[in-house]
Formats: sequence, structure tokens, C-alpha cells
Amino acid sequence: MSFSKIFLYFCISFLAGIFISSFFNPAIIAGLVILVVFVLGIFCFLFRRRGEGSFPRKPVIIFGACLIIFLLGNFRFQVANFFAENNAFLKYSNQKITILGIISNEPEINDNNAKLKIKVKYLNGIEIKGKVLVTVSKYNNFSYGDKLRITGILRVPPIFKDFNYRDYLKKEKIYVLMDEPDINLISKNCGNFIYNKILVLKNKLRENIEKNLSLNEGAILGAIMLGDQRKISYDLKEKLNKTGLRHITAVSGMHIAILTSLLMTFLIALGFWRGQAFYLTVLFIFFYILMIGIPASALRAAIMGFLFLLAQKIGRVSMSSRAVIFAAALMCFFNPFLLRFDIGFQLSFLAVLGIIYLSPIFESWFKKIPFFVKKLLSPIRGLLSMTLSAQIFTLPILIYNFGYFSPIGIVTNILIVPFLPYIMGLGFLFALMGIIYQSFGWLLSLPANILLIYIIKVINFFA
Repeated sequence: MSFSKIFLYFCISFLAGIFISSFFNPAIIAGLVILVVFVLGIFCFLFRRRGEGSFPRKPVIIFGACLIIFLLGNFRFQVANFFAENNAFLKYSNQKITILGIISNEPEINDNNAKLKIKVKYLNGIEIKGKVLVTVSKYNNFSYGDKLRITGILRVPPIFKDFNYRDYLKKEKIYVLMDEPDINLISKNCGNFIYNKILVLKNKLRENIEKNLSLNEGAILGAIMLGDQRKISYDLKEKLNKTGLRHITAVSGMHIAILTSLLMTFLIALGFWRGQAFYLTVLFIFFYILMIGIPASALRAAIMGFLFLLAQKIGRVSMSSRAVIFAAALMCFFNPFLLRFDIGFQLSFLAVLGIIYLSPIFESWFKKIPFFVKKLLSPIRGLLSMTLSAQIFTLPILIYNFGYFSPIGIVTNILIVPFLPYIMGLGFLFALMGIIYQSFGWLLSLPANILLIYIIKVINFFA
């Protein structure tokens, strides 16, 4: 057995330890492991006593090492959970306090309010480090980098009947909230200068989308391109849920995979070598993540996308799949809450694995279809294979989190998902060109608008 395969087993064991620990009491897990070790010990004793053939020492050692690493994964989750439940902010819960901090991300604006992630510097004059999620009116004109003095009551995130909001925020290392506090603006532009300029570019892209497209079409494109769901109405969100298409509006591994494949194909068609196209695409993905504000889910999706690109460059499926699992284990080592509580991480991880394992199968199937259909699909065969592969692997997560499975979703995804590469490509093209020359941007928005109108009609028809 090769070292890389053994290392793969170790990574899977670590992930399994974290995942199972998020569901069960650690004492129960430890008891089960002790039972397994006991049974394994009896097996080894009887095997050696009977003297039947050579003793399988190496598999037993590897299995024992996997059990130890499984326990380490369990321990890592429990340590993270202990610090989360004993966070310094929690002793101030249900108390009126004053914090001084900086808005660390672009405000999340929805139909009813806006949410500010505050990187806290001081609490009641005492130096402290951590984050507080503050809910304010959506009409407040706060932005990234604003330094604020906030006075209000801290509270612990609630646990709803069908949604554990407390665990959901754990992955962002947010353990307390403040609702509608008193806020005083102290100063502006206290954040990172480069990040602030990138958010300015994002706002210009958003403005071009809003200028050139109608409300629903612009809302869909903004969500697909920029991960910006603020313009999607409640009615449209419900229709997306009913038709099984809500996932297309959240930047995930599927979006990153589409962008990487689209750009790789485009650069190679322009005459770049595969190696050159690889490095340029990695640079683009890095810029894209910065442009949409470095959300944690998209950053993890970008890591998975990079590994997918690396797989294409190396041309070794087995190596790429092991690299993806290693990356997942590494990310979960630093933040063990990702595996259980971060849907974006789950979707990104499974989407890339789906592309690695299923895409070649779809490619071979498409080669066997009738000639005229093959000619028709030839320009999009690779993109279609990737899209279907990612969709199949992520389907269980989507069903689990939305609580139901809609057979309509199969039809709607077949009708819409293959067009996402064209929508994303055309969307970036007209939004960027609109910054340089507005009329040219409007002209380029027309084909994108046609595809978006088609998507809206499909959504309305099947909803």
C-alpha cells in the first residue's frame, strides 16, 4: 500500500472523527472505539494463536492508526466547541454593554434589515478580541471599514425549531448578537485599503447590472456572479426553492468550477499553453474571490476550484481526489465547524469530487450519442459534463438542508444549469465593459438578458 493511499485513509479518519463528534457525545464515541479495539485485539490474539498464515501486521497497524486519528478528529471538534461555548463575550449576554469596533465585511442587506459583522476592539473600555453580529435598519448608511461605538444588549443566537442559528454562526466565530442598538460613527475608512477598493469595484459591477437589466433578471445575475442576494425578493426566493434552483444563487464549488473551466477553455482557444492558462485562471479566481468580498464559503470554493485546476493540469484523477480530501481535512483542522455547519463548504467539496469522478463518465457517454446530437453538444460537452457531475454529487446536501426533494428540480436544473456558464461569462463581460463605456456595456447585456429572461420564465412556469 502506497504512502499516499495511507495518508488518504488518515485524512478520511480525521474528517470522520470531526463529523461524528458533531452529532454524538464524546463519551459514547470513545466507548465505541474502545469496543472496536477490544474486538480487534481478540481477533489478533486468536489469529496468532491458530497460526494460520502470516499475521497481517501492516493492515492492523494502519487500522489502529486510523482509530487514533479518528479520536484526534473527535478531540479537535470538542476543543473548538469548548472554546465556542466559553467565549469571553458570553458572560456579558443579556447585559447592556458598549463596544468599539470596525465593520469587517460588506454589510449584508436583506428585505427587512442589514447585518454588520463587527470586529470588536473594546468592550466597556476593556480590550477584547472577537466578533459581534449587529442587526440594524437597512436604511442606515454604514459600510466596510467604519469605526463604530455601539451600545445595546448582547444576546446568544437563538435555536429555532427547524434551524440552529447558533451553530450556523459558529463557523464564522460569531457567538453573540445585538439587535437595533444605539450606534455612533467615529470614523470611516479604517479597514484595509485594497479590500475597500475591491468593494468599490464590486459596487460598480452591481450598478451596471441594475442599470442594464430589469429587477428580477438583475437580481438573479447579481446573485450568480457576485453572491449578492439582496435584490432577490421573497417571492422569487420561494419560487427558487420550489423549483430546486436556489443553489444557483449562492457562490459555491459549482460556480467556481464553471468559471475555471470556462476561462481555461477560452484561454486555450486563444492559443495559450495549458500551463499558461492554468496560472492565468488561478490568478483570475484569486481576483474574483477578492472582488466578491472574500466570503468564507467562496474562499473555500476557490481552494477546491484550484485543486480541480491542478487535477486538469496534472491529468491524474487519483492524485486530485486525494488532494481535495487533504484540503478538506486541513480546512477542518483550522475550523472544525465547517464540516457540519457550513453548507457552502459541503457543496464546494462534493461539487469538485463529482467533477473529478463523474465528469469523465459523462464525457464518454456523450461520445456514444447520435452524430447530429454530438455535433450540437460539442461546444458545451465539457461544461455540460462538469455541471451535471457537480449537480448529482451535491443533490443529497441540497435535499437534506431544504428538507424535501422536488422532482421538478431535476427538470429545471437540466433546463437551466447548462446555461450558467454563458450567463456568467456574458455577465462579467458586459458589467466590466460598462465601466469603460456604458453604451457598449448595454449592447453586450442584451444576449445575457435573453438568457436571464428564459431562466425567469422557467422558474415562473414550474413554480
